[in-house]
Amino acid sequence: MAKKNKSSSAAGGFLRFVRRWVLRLGLAIVLLPPVLTIIYSVVPPVSTLMLARYAQFLWVDRQWVPLDEISPNLIKSVIASEDSRYCSNHGVEWGALQNQVEALSEGETPRGASTITMQTAKNLFLWHGRSYVRKVLELPLALMLDAILTKKRILEIYLNIAEWGEGVFGAEAAAQAWFGKPANDLTRVEAARLATALPNPLGRNPAKPGAGHRSLAAKNLARVKGAGAIFGCVLPG
Repeated sequence: MAKKNKSSSAAGGFLRFVRRWVLRLGLAIVLLPPVLTIIYSVVPPVSTLMLARYAQFLWVDRQWVPLDEISPNLIKSVIASEDSRYCSNHGVEWGALQNQVEALSEGETPRGASTITMQTAKNLFLWHGRSYVRKVLELPLALMLDAILTKKRILEIYLNIAEWGEGVFGAEAAAQAWFGKPANDLTRVEAARLATALPNPLGRNPAKPGAGHRSLAAKNLARVKGAGAIFGCVLPG
């Protein structure tokens, strides 16, 4: 009987130990993103995709530059292409998300609805590839980023960790790799080609775009020209 009580006590102690560490791990997982975000407000971060390449000893080219050293042409093209309501939303476009949910319920394949802030959250904290679980996790992370960081800082981070080719991350590395010039010197056409390469960075060549890519870049140029005052939170005047 005493032996049985000792076994039960040991089992109970082990379960309490496991429960404590599960709670601690859960708390750490919850607190890690906001803590990292506060750090990222002053320290240049790396993306999870960059970390995966580092772990595999694969080549990574990323040259961090502040937002004011990135051509306004690229800033405008990326906002016009990826998130035209960037300056007015709070990290999530609820209307676009509702449309995607409705499309899914009708058997259609949902597309889009990711804001620049959501993409930044994905690049900083989550994995790549299509996943509804990941998409759900993007929402609170995007709201958190928008609450802690300024619009300029979120865009600065995004433009410095976005993938623009195999092992090429960030606007400066992309400008050097594809056009042999600093990101600050990108023309409107070059910026449009880079911006429209973002949805498929491994399949689109900004330096030698195919017919489809050239068409997307032309539409982007027209969109930027007619965009109006949608860049005010990140560009003067």
